[in-house]
Amino acid sequence: MKPEELIDEVIAIATDAGITIRDIYLKGNFEREMKSDNTPVTSADLAANKIICDRLTALTPDIPVLSEEAADIPLSVRESWKRYWLVDPLDGTGEFIAGSGDFSVIIALVEHNRPVMGVVYVPMTQVCYYAIAGLGAYKRTDKQEVRISSRQIEHREKVSLRLAVSRRQDPQSVLTLFNHPKHCELVVMGGAALKSCLVAEGRADCYVRVGPTGEWDTGAAQIIVEEAGGQLMDTELQPLTYNERESLENPNFIVVGAPNLEWDKILIGE
Repeated sequence: MKPEELIDEVIAIATDAGITIRDIYLKGNFEREMKSDNTPVTSADLAANKIICDRLTALTPDIPVLSEEAADIPLSVRESWKRYWLVDPLDGTGEFIAGSGDFSVIIALVEHNRPVMGVVYVPMTQVCYYAIAGLGAYKRTDKQEVRISSRQIEHREKVSLRLAVSRRQDPQSVLTLFNHPKHCELVVMGGAALKSCLVAEGRADCYVRVGPTGEWDTGAAQIIVEEAGGQLMDTELQPLTYNERESLENPNFIVVGAPNLEWDKILIGE
């Protein structure tokens, strides 16, 4: 089946997982523990993961599922996958625990090491961002669906850059990455995928992530940003690729709305 034939059901799966997460969040009755990589996981992560994995397997039995909560699959197995689902059942577990509401459900379809479809569903606002390669990026609410585009800036010196940052992050740690920090404004949002979606819809111009993330954090966001006119790249300004290494950890990356700007000069080199 083509991605466009699957998208409505995938959005429905993400929505149902999000409803489960929302119910657990509002009741405040969830269990939490630390995983071996010292990151938290909650009963909401696991409940959403079961819904998504079971439903995707039923929808496309021939397409394997790689989820953050079931990622212990060696490259020797994964390297034969030409097409697979890439899932983060609850992106922003820390935000979920902190009670900010800034978390999302992420589902991407990856073909030949590149995402071709992505869904980011936000349980607390019931907003869904999605994209299909070649068919654009969209934002769906309970009232409307609109095509989204990133903000295209022609001349850096004529406008302040809007940087997406986490509310739990020291803003100065982000500003020190830029050559002209006084020309930057901050847009606060939690969750890696949500900050990328801010760039995709033009509410932010840039999001820089320094620190560990998994491929499931960026798969859906990458295709949404690209279809909106932006790019998600490593710090060498190359697009991220998927399922090519034993480790599923991403390099540091940057999400930009206006790829034509000289980002190698805007950012301070490593």
